[in-house]
Amino acid sequence: MNETRHRVLDALADGPVSGPTLADELGISRSAVWKHVEALRDAGFEVTSGEDGYTLSAVPEFGGPAVEYGLDAPYTVEYHDSIPSTNARARELAAEGAENVVVLADEQTGGRGRLDREWASPSGGIWLSLLFRPDVPMAHAPVFTLAAAVAVARAAREAGVEATIKWPNDVLVSVASEGTSSGEDDDVVVTVGDEGEERKLVGILTEMEGEADRVSWVVVGIGVNANVDLASLPSAANPTSLEAVRGAPVDRRVFAQRLVETFDELSQDVDSVLDAWREYATTLGKEVRVETPGGVVEGTAVDVQFPGSLVVDTGDGQVTVSAGDCEHLRPVADD
Repeated sequence: MNETRHRVLDALADGPVSGPTLADELGISRSAVWKHVEALRDAGFEVTSGEDGYTLSAVPEFGGPAVEYGLDAPYTVEYHDSIPSTNARARELAAEGAENVVVLADEQTGGRGRLDREWASPSGGIWLSLLFRPDVPMAHAPVFTLAAAVAVARAAREAGVEATIKWPNDVLVSVASEGTSSGEDDDVVVTVGDEGEERKLVGILTEMEGEADRVSWVVVGIGVNANVDLASLPSAANPTSLEAVRGAPVDRRVFAQRLVETFDELSQDVDSVLDAWREYATTLGKEVRVETPGGVVEGTAVDVQFPGSLVVDTGDGQVTVSAGDCEHLRPVADD
């Protein structure tokens, strides 16, 4: 949405305001005001006309202009009803020199996760990729993956879902016993399953380009199972969704805004990311098995180090793991 249309929208939100007044305030013609109002209506905004002028009556449930409206972060939003991959589109935009763009979609038809695994992305989810150009060396880039996990976990908790993070960036929900609720709101019902079972809510995939001393661009892809039918997700991933946990749909516009705003805040202060990650982490203190490129590491996860490495106490000393697939091991029951 261009700057003038943003200003028209802000004025309508404070309305009613007449067309001539808007034209004078914005330095545009009355015809241009009408065209902007009609464009907003086409985008799903409800703009009413009365004797006193135009008034913004309602904001669309989802979409690029809806998420941009009121977004407290310096990102523009490119929206697609359906797209093969938001990450692929963000890489295209990066090659064109763009920055500070959120590629957002209702559905992905060719989503991919880590290690090129398929990632189901049906309609009703929040599938987005953030393209930005941080002034950091390549070695520091993993911190943005942790920042994304924190941003999603925080947005989920604001929506009533007690999400946690498994190292490095899997956002999970720990399933309680049938019939219990999460938090103080009795309408928040946790997905039925084995007590203590962790189900995946979000996937995050970070891609980047640059040289050793400087990142050229970073794309952080975030896939949130928001208001999706669990039957449309592969059972092997042990998934859940915000809607299934809450027992009601989540406001995707608000969720996406809070996610982007929190990520932007954290990315501007990377020194704050690890403490924020620890706040939501469920890995620390657990027995873990991490498959790394150099082999398997087992032991107790004791800490995380900048820019996101996991410290594991193997019993024979501490090992720092920078990348790998982490599995939480169930404690062995006493005889």
